[in-house]
Amino acid sequence: MSQVTIEIGGRSFEVVCQEGEEEFLHAAAAMLNEEAQKLDGAGARITESRMLLMSGLLLADRTAATEEKLNALPTSKPDPETTDRARDAEAKLRAAEVDMTALKAELSQAQSQLEAGNPEQDDMVEKLRSERDEAVSALQKIVGQVQGLATAQED
Repeated sequence: MSQVTIEIGGRSFEVVCQEGEEEFLHAAAAMLNEEAQKLDGAGARITESRMLLMSGLLLADRTAATEEKLNALPTSKPDPETTDRARDAEAKLRAAEVDMTALKAELSQAQSQLEAGNPEQDDMVEKLRSERDEAVSALQKIVGQVQGLATAQED
């Protein structure tokens, strides 16, 4: 825990906060102090507790007004073209995953045959490895596109 001194309305207060939260506490105190200064500047002589209450209520009112404005803003809808492109990319990704699984199975079978003593399978193994590498490359490209679309969708 960290002990911090803040000033509100010309009065000092000792408060405790979690380690690392001192900056947030000072920022909040500055906002409250700003409201208290407005009350003090109005010439009204009020008690410390009433000054803090009124300052807090003024901040709460300002916060509520800001929330109303935020809630009134229209929510953005996803761009249909981006959504369609994302669906297409996802379909390509699934198809590539299926192809990859089939290639892995063929490669595994060819490797098993090669280990069993079938040297004539070398060409087939090399061909399958090449196809696998091409599929991996295509899959990585599709994943990159999907990630790009997801990033664009978030923006």
